[in-house]
Amino acid sequence: MTTLYLRKSIGLLALVVCLATLGLGLSATARQPTFTTFDAPGAGTGADQGTIPFDITPAGEITGFTRDAAFARHGFVRARNGAIAVFDAPGAGTGAGQGTRAYSQNPAGAITGWYSEATDVVHAYVRAANGSFTVFDAPGAGTGPFPQGTFSYGGINPAGAIAGYYTDDSNVSHGFLRAPDGAFTTFDAPGAGTGDGQGTFAPIFGFNINPQGTITGNYIDASNVSHGFVRAPDGTLTTFDAPGAGSTTDSFQGTYPSSINQAGAICGAYIDDSNVFHSFVRAPDGTLTTFDAPGAGTGAFQGTVAFANNPAGAITGYYLDESNVNHGFVRAHNGTFTTFDAPGAGTGAFQGTVANSNNPAGAITGYYTDANDVIHGFLRNP
Repeated sequence: MTTLYLRKSIGLLALVVCLATLGLGLSATARQPTFTTFDAPGAGTGADQGTIPFDITPAGEITGFTRDAAFARHGFVRARNGAIAVFDAPGAGTGAGQGTRAYSQNPAGAITGWYSEATDVVHAYVRAANGSFTVFDAPGAGTGPFPQGTFSYGGINPAGAIAGYYTDDSNVSHGFLRAPDGAFTTFDAPGAGTGDGQGTFAPIFGFNINPQGTITGNYIDASNVSHGFVRAPDGTLTTFDAPGAGSTTDSFQGTYPSSINQAGAICGAYIDDSNVFHSFVRAPDGTLTTFDAPGAGTGAFQGTVAFANNPAGAITGYYLDESNVNHGFVRAHNGTFTTFDAPGAGTGAFQGTVANSNNPAGAITGYYTDANDVIHGFLRNP
């Protein structure tokens, strides 16, 4: 009896170990990231045309815009089930470079961005979850063609507050906050230049606003150097520069914040004196940490560009390698890097994978450029 019992126990233990090992194997496989690639209806299929996602919500909805066969832009939203709705703001032009750009969506389904008319005049909009549009212009916005007008680049928070900038009739840019009730507050970062092409604005990375209403972005000074700022909900503005940021006159080197999470941590990129991109994260207490993705190039305009950080402190973006090929990355809160390429991404110069946004679950969206220079969207699930 004792011998039989021991044999059964050993056999059961072996079975448990086997199943546990198998389970670990299955779990490890299940944890491998999965990619879904997609193209919005009507997206062009020529070089530099296609589908460009910009933002992903906590629920996994993705928003962005397309370039069609005529290089006109159209907004889109992709539901979690993969269904894609394409939309155009009322009055949007249909010529090359005109049309509707969508940059940010909040959990309630409101989308914000900007559009250009047939006359190249720019206006901002917010699109409600039911598809209705509200078009708006910041007070003081210029009425001439691009680059004048109102640009809702940066974000809409859960309450519906929108951050962005407007360019006046002297081509000087200023920040704005549009409250959920439509009331405007405009502001200028201390030190912002007042010349043509200067001011408080973020044409590369966009302003970003977190649930508390804190805004981050950049400003261009009188020497055409960029600096970061953070604007508290009470209107207090604090400026900052990443260590190592370049400061050559007329170079547009410097610090470019791109995203602020719920805790107030800010990520972004900076350009050094050699025109190489590096990235940074600024803690809520102001401590700055710089980093480079493994494999990032060190030549002019190569390097690491951080775009978004989620509530857990994971940062996503892309890096340009020494062959000028783009690759995506995610940097965990502890500094660990994972690099990735979307399936189908090209390996030629300025092709590859660009990650734009990550949500609380760690899902990442962005785009890749294939071997024919056509642009496609992707979703990377962890």
